[in-house]
Amino acid sequence: MPEGDTVFRTAHRLDDVLAGHEVTRFDLRVPQAATVDLTGHIVHGVAPRGKHLLMRIGDFTLHSHLRMDGAWFVYRPGEKWRHPAFKVRAIVGTADCEAVGVDLAEIEVVPTRDEESLVGYLGPDPLAPDWDVEEAIRRLGADARSIHVALLDQRNVAGFGNEYAAELLFLRGILPTTPTAEVDVRALLDLGVRTIRANRNRVDRTFTGINRRGQTTWVYGRAGRPCRRCGTLILKGSQGADPTRERVTFWCPNCQR
Repeated sequence: MPEGDTVFRTAHRLDDVLAGHEVTRFDLRVPQAATVDLTGHIVHGVAPRGKHLLMRIGDFTLHSHLRMDGAWFVYRPGEKWRHPAFKVRAIVGTADCEAVGVDLAEIEVVPTRDEESLVGYLGPDPLAPDWDVEEAIRRLGADARSIHVALLDQRNVAGFGNEYAAELLFLRGILPTTPTAEVDVRALLDLGVRTIRANRNRVDRTFTGINRRGQTTWVYGRAGRPCRRCGTLILKGSQGADPTRERVTFWCPNCQR
């Protein structure tokens, strides 16, 4: 599942192959941006911002969001794609490579001077050079909702998704339904920052310290299976800011009280 660490790796991979090169192919396969053509412009760089990816080309920024299933792939010109063409939403090519965006949920092109209109609402990003822990603590601590909902709100902290929320709350022994006011948010964020920074350069993230398939999480995706610590069966529920934004939650009823 793409979260802040996935977007961080994606941005740096794209930056490595695109920055400084002239765009020779630009194709956006979404109605709202299908006529935009940045061919001939230079790619200045690609940067992550929470779960958002900002590709700066000429005087413009191509913004994309991976959501649940999106990804960017890099191919040599003419190389056969490993996915169906109907899933492709964006192509940015140079003389040396093609960056292909698949199943992207959001695509916009705006003048770079206006990119804050798309991502300016985001809270501090623990993977950004300007990470502001005190501002993150202030925002998260002021949220009156349950800690699971508050941690997923990108306006509080940018980059943590559902898997991080489940795993961090388990590691801190906190029920997902706990009111945020009852949580030591400084300690929770300290753990979150250390964890996402440790995972940002790993192809497969891990919360247990084990990289083998099926052994990377404590509770996420493990409903009905025994807790790795105490053996109690992991429970599954749902929470959200409203009924249209509910996310699946996982927790151990013994380790999280």
